[in-house]
Amino acid sequence: MKISDVLILGSGISGLSYAVKVAEKIPNAKITIITKSNVVESNTNYAQGGISIVLDEIKDSYKKHIEDTLIAGANLCDVEVVKFVVEEGPIRFDEIISWGARFDKNSDDTYNLAKEGGHSENRVAHYKDITGNEIERVLLEKVRSFSNIEILEHHYAIDLITEHHTNNKKLGNEINCFGVYALNKSSKEIETFVSKVTVLATGGAGQVYEHTTNPLVATGDGVGMAFRAKAKIKFMQYYQFHPTALYGVSNPAFLISEAVRGFGAKIITKDGESFLERYDSREELASRDIVARAIDNQLKISGDSFVCLDCRSLNKEEFLAHFPTIYQTCLSIGIDCFKDLIPVVPAAHYMCGGVETDHFGKTNINNLFAIGEVAYSGLHGANRLASNSLLEGLVFGHRAANKTIEHLPKASIATQIKLIPKWNQEGMILPEEMVLINFLRKELKSLMNDLVGIVRTNRRLELARKRLEEIFISVKELYKISIITPQLAELRNLIDVAYLIIQESIKETENKGAFYNKDLDNKEI
Repeated sequence: MKISDVLILGSGISGLSYAVKVAEKIPNAKITIITKSNVVESNTNYAQGGISIVLDEIKDSYKKHIEDTLIAGANLCDVEVVKFVVEEGPIRFDEIISWGARFDKNSDDTYNLAKEGGHSENRVAHYKDITGNEIERVLLEKVRSFSNIEILEHHYAIDLITEHHTNNKKLGNEINCFGVYALNKSSKEIETFVSKVTVLATGGAGQVYEHTTNPLVATGDGVGMAFRAKAKIKFMQYYQFHPTALYGVSNPAFLISEAVRGFGAKIITKDGESFLERYDSREELASRDIVARAIDNQLKISGDSFVCLDCRSLNKEEFLAHFPTIYQTCLSIGIDCFKDLIPVVPAAHYMCGGVETDHFGKTNINNLFAIGEVAYSGLHGANRLASNSLLEGLVFGHRAANKTIEHLPKASIATQIKLIPKWNQEGMILPEEMVLINFLRKELKSLMNDLVGIVRTNRRLELARKRLEEIFISVKELYKISIITPQLAELRNLIDVAYLIIQESIKETENKGAFYNKDLDNKEI
């Protein structure tokens, strides 16, 4: 049994910034970070665009940023949350700058701010087209400077420990989290991690879809574990598809940042025709849900496999300075951005719903926090405004840390330690055929992609529900008799995520934001 004051699951911007804040204020607290892969492997590390913040209140304003966020979220955001995230953003930005983060500047030493879809002003601070990678670098350096923070890589969290697992199974109205069971991939042993506070910072679930910009680790583990532990989950029907993923590069698909369109790139058909003006007057700079649906509809009309991003007329020197990774990646598959059109398609990108929290990242389960993409904080509503995710991670990492700092001196786990049993795998066997797990996972992803994608219908959703039930039964039977492997546990979590998306989609009665059901609207998309 491994005992900590604070246990953090995940190593992206929210989990790492949270760890720093707690370690600074309570230097004698034992903080453990466990991550299922290498510590750098997270959605944060792959974020290209940047952080949306108001740095120039003459050209921009908090009011404008708030309004843009509410419009993108189809007015389903929590207004109070949007307000404090936007207003606290510049403080958190200055903080990571003080820790060593680099952001691009103009010749006059002001920050070079990009404009992305849904934004009324230039307000996205960035470091070339690898902003997330730069933030991850700085936060890891900061985390490693604290002797009271331990990072355990290649540890896969399987289940949250609540009263359900303990020897005292009297379940009342309140549920308490005591830590997690996690598979040590090196030893193949399932270890018990007990903590006063557990933090879900596990990121998104893009791997539930066939085409996604998310890394392979994004399998909805936090949502799956929280759902099984009876945490409240909200707005899972709203899954954002990024309009411009590079066609032909899959799992994960390579993202062509929205900032490229903000820089002046145009979306056209293979035959060179523009079409976005038929869907929204903002054209390329409409919000992601609108642009993704427009492309999806255009592809259905034309029968083409992709549309194109036209960068040929853009300033080459400035483009190379801002988007070196995008340029080199395209070049590596034979596409010269200044001579050729870039083939793009929409891909699953961001989970707008998640584990419901209060304004400090607290869930309805005692001692359990959720921050970052795994959480539904109220910021995004039905659709995320571009580059608000890194902002959310920093602000809620800070807020959750402050609440934890208040809580820790009063918390005790002495009683719980005696009640928590070891994970029991007696009589179980290793799954004999990985081909079965791989087959079911591929079938699940294909089902979600074809039936629960950008545009849905009642018939598709009902078919998806029935087929998912069959997959669930197959995996449940396999899970009962098998020694846990990461592949089996991931499949279990992906099924839970798919179930939540499908069920909430079936119940939804109105098209808003990232959710669109053709049967609810007789108008053109």
